[in-house]
Amino acid sequence: MSKLDWSNVDFETMIIHAGQGHDPAHGALATPIYQTSTFCFETVEEGADKFAKKIPGYQYTRGGNPTTRAFELKCAAMEGGEDAVATASGMGAVGSVMIAFLKCGDHVIFDNSVYGGTNAVATVNLPNMGIEVSRVDTSDLGALKAAIKPNTKMIYFETPNNPMIKVTDVAAVKAVAGKDIRVVVDATFAPPPIQHVLKLGADVVLHSITKYINGHGDALGGVVVGSAADMGLIRGNAMTKINGCPPSPFNSYLVLRGMKTLALRIERHCQNAMAVAKYLESNPYVKKVYYPGLESDPSHELACRQMENGLFGGILSFELNDDVKGMTSFEAGKKLLNNLSIASIAVSLGDPDTLIEHPASMTHAAVSKEDRLAAGITDGLIRLSVGLESARDLINDFETAFATI
Repeated sequence: MSKLDWSNVDFETMIIHAGQGHDPAHGALATPIYQTSTFCFETVEEGADKFAKKIPGYQYTRGGNPTTRAFELKCAAMEGGEDAVATASGMGAVGSVMIAFLKCGDHVIFDNSVYGGTNAVATVNLPNMGIEVSRVDTSDLGALKAAIKPNTKMIYFETPNNPMIKVTDVAAVKAVAGKDIRVVVDATFAPPPIQHVLKLGADVVLHSITKYINGHGDALGGVVVGSAADMGLIRGNAMTKINGCPPSPFNSYLVLRGMKTLALRIERHCQNAMAVAKYLESNPYVKKVYYPGLESDPSHELACRQMENGLFGGILSFELNDDVKGMTSFEAGKKLLNNLSIASIAVSLGDPDTLIEHPASMTHAAVSKEDRLAAGITDGLIRLSVGLESARDLINDFETAFATI
């Protein structure tokens, strides 16, 4: 493996080389797929020493695998963290963080708008474990400060969040939290090189690597990045022994392959999203576009400070007008989605393909209507993951679909 200091090279170089090197067995450039459940030892003494962590090595793929370790090291370098833990899905990352850092009697603050699966953890699983949960708009620092209690152990939010694309000030939240409360950020919607939330003050960052980090729509996975001590708690106490949710070696291989083009893909996603956002903002059928790259967006000023390289992400949401030719915004939205030819109706994001969905009936269907509306998720809201196709073709596709309304 290269001995370069990844903090001293550009992102484009680091993301290709970090965590990987020529395979020591045969010199393979690509990291091999160690498709094995268990590992053999030459002697009983060697096995005992590896289990006791007296010597490095692998024992069982649930606890570690060379292919997956290369992926973890690349993610740690990508985020500027000391270590990383890979999981079988994004929700595996969320669950592992909660189990590792929280116990009965603790209090955690969640943003009032998070992914539907995370919302279920906050509203059902954690309370059932005796963990107290509060929900606030984490971009409202006054409300956040008022929600903190003596037993508060964690503040958890997404930036930008799902599906309102709201940006939260990471450094300001950490200043409110202080040193005794972990700030955990889901940065799935804007991975590096768009933003580096650990450098902004977050203690822990996690991703659904199913999305942009893999980038090809063919593998599930998650990752958590932070200090070596925190990652040790997750690996030892949550991911392996309780959740038992490591990624398969094959999926780790797919992600390693996908990450080599992350810088190129992210740049194109962001360019296309900006073009489509500007088009939608000018469309007479559209009431509101949520995209931090637009000057009209409430998060724009913060996004310009917190997000890097003039990149604002590849996800946007929008609402149609309330009365479109006698239809509600929801009815008009369904007609629009059903008449798109390039964009596929699907709930994921970060793929080369443009994907579009209706949060109220899909990703956030399990969230109560009261909570959805409080977070701004109306029945007419549409979320768009802008892909790598020609921006002109995407806009023409929308023009054709709008003509059917």
